[in-house]
Amino acid sequence: SGTDRIAEAAAQCDSPSHVINIQGDEPLLDPELVDTLARELRDDPALPMITAGSPLDDPALIADPNIVKLVLDRLGNALYFSRSPIPFRRDPAPTLPTYRHLGIYGYRVDFLHRFISLPPSPLEQAEGLEQLRALEDGATIRVHLTEHEAIGLDSPDQIPLIESLLASLQ
Repeated sequence: SGTDRIAEAAAQCDSPSHVINIQGDEPLLDPELVDTLARELRDDPALPMITAGSPLDDPALIADPNIVKLVLDRLGNALYFSRSPIPFRRDPAPTLPTYRHLGIYGYRVDFLHRFISLPPSPLEQAEGLEQLRALEDGATIRVHLTEHEAIGLDSPDQIPLIESLLASLQ
C-alpha cells in the first residue's frame, strides 16, 4: 500500500519523528496545507495521525464513489470515511455538512510503523480505504478542515481537466 511505501521511505531517513504523505492523485493540493498539517501534528504529541477535508455541496460529487466522504466528531476527529454519501439523511438536515476527504496524511513515525504492522481490516477491505484500518484499531485521526477545493484525479475522464488546470499554473 501507499502507507507501506511511506514507512519504508521514512525508515531510510535519519530518524524522522513525523511524515507527511501526499497521495499521487492530488496534484493540485494547496502546498500551505502540507505546512499546516505538519505544524498541527508536531504541536500535539499525542496525535498519531492527521488528514484534511473540505466542504462538499455538489450532489453529483456526494454520490460519486470515487470521492471519499468523511464524518467528524465534535472535536474534529474522523468518525468514518466512505465512498458512499455520508452521513445518510433520513430526514432533511440543512445544517449538517458533508465533507470531502483530501488525499494527504500526516503520521507520527512510531504510529506509522504500528499501523503498517496491522492486517487489513474488514471495513478497509469493504470500502477500499486504508485509513479505516487505523480507525478500527482505535486510532485518532484529526481532520483539518479547509476551504481548499482540491480536485483529485479520481477517474480517467478527469485527466483533461487536471492537465488544463496544471497547464494554467505554469
